[in-house]
Amino acid sequence: MNSRAKQYNSLAYSTVQEMSFGIAREPVTTSLGVKIGGGAVLPEVNFTLPTMSINDSTIDEICSIYALIVEKILERAVDLHQESLVLEFEQLYEMTLKPDWGARITADMRQVMERFHKQHGLKSALRVTIADIREKDSPPLMRSGEPIKTMLAAFDLCAGAGADILAIESTGGKEITDRALLEGDIDGLIYGMGVLAQRDMAYLWDRIVEIAEKHGVIPGGDTACGFANTAMQLAHTRMLPKVLAATMRLMCAPRSLVAVERGARGPLKDCGYENPIIKAITGVPIAMEGKTSACAHFSPLGNIAASVCDLWSNESVQDVRLLSGSAPEVFAEILIYDCRLMNVALNSGRAELLQEMFKESDYQLDIQALVMDMDVMFETARRIVEAGPDGYARTVAAAQAALEALSAAKAEGRVPFSRSETRWLGKIEKAIQGLPDDPAELRERLNPEYTALFLPVEYGMA
Repeated sequence: MNSRAKQYNSLAYSTVQEMSFGIAREPVTTSLGVKIGGGAVLPEVNFTLPTMSINDSTIDEICSIYALIVEKILERAVDLHQESLVLEFEQLYEMTLKPDWGARITADMRQVMERFHKQHGLKSALRVTIADIREKDSPPLMRSGEPIKTMLAAFDLCAGAGADILAIESTGGKEITDRALLEGDIDGLIYGMGVLAQRDMAYLWDRIVEIAEKHGVIPGGDTACGFANTAMQLAHTRMLPKVLAATMRLMCAPRSLVAVERGARGPLKDCGYENPIIKAITGVPIAMEGKTSACAHFSPLGNIAASVCDLWSNESVQDVRLLSGSAPEVFAEILIYDCRLMNVALNSGRAELLQEMFKESDYQLDIQALVMDMDVMFETARRIVEAGPDGYARTVAAAQAALEALSAAKAEGRVPFSRSETRWLGKIEKAIQGLPDDPAELRERLNPEYTALFLPVEYGMA
């Protein structure tokens, strides 16, 4: 365990009522003075390229496109009297594969941000999210070979080029969980998230935090997008039951918590819908997305996701022309107005009322929205802490919390359950109850075909 590693044995908040949007126990401040979690919800605008080739012949054009996107967003912010905001540069695969490209884009965007700060006093911060390129090999090389070296080089170069916040959507354990999801295999899901993902997170975040400290930037956080959001989208297309996607949502929290335990400080990244659980445990600020992410994917969590956010984001929107302007500046405006409403509620003492409205508008309409209820998430946080330091035990505890919440909701008729969802709820409950106490025993009984999907040595295992 590194010198920065923490062990959380209590929650950052005594009650769920203490938690609010815009306020975090451990706020962070970036180089241009953006304070996140310090008393206001800020917009975080996430943007990407239009459909185009990414290669040596187009990289100059790409740099210009990103700089112009930032200029338009910041112009919109100035026009709307928005004093602070965050931008997210979510690298495409090719930009991490060639770290110099990502660093060039970062530096060009940074110049625009500093110009607006000097000319208009606008405070902005840049989150750079590096792509996890380790999936290109099968089985993936998580600790050895060129992919991890290239990823870490991308972090290092972008931190030196002007990033304020470093983030990633890491994929350790996903080689098992993808298959386990489609097969409804609880053993595979628990092992992938409760053992493999936990070990990978510790290894990876020790190195990301070291790079961040070297450059004096903020190690932000990780998300379980590749796990729980994959499940949400599969449930949306009816390829798996919503009760499984909802259980996955809470099961992912212990895995994402590891980043903070290894030194990440937030703001956690927007597509981590498990973030409120981690905020309850650690007090770090979090980004969230909901209805404003419809440009990238649909979800049943449009309003309830905002309940305790510190940054409100839109997910990745392409730089395409709409009637009013470019899509990134349009979404910047939408986010700014959403944040204004939350901040008026916060400053007038009506934040709790708006939180209740966020909840009431979603949680009784979909099984997946139900587990986003802050009462459920706070209870899950408590169960995780009580489970002790072991990632496997924490993951099982989070799954049990999800199933208890779902069972209670079904019994009380608070949310519709189809016959199929009811059957699956029983199947998942039985599978969780039958899990062994020792993860080594679980490994022995895994589907033998999983052994070809991952390399134990790449997770520090024999």
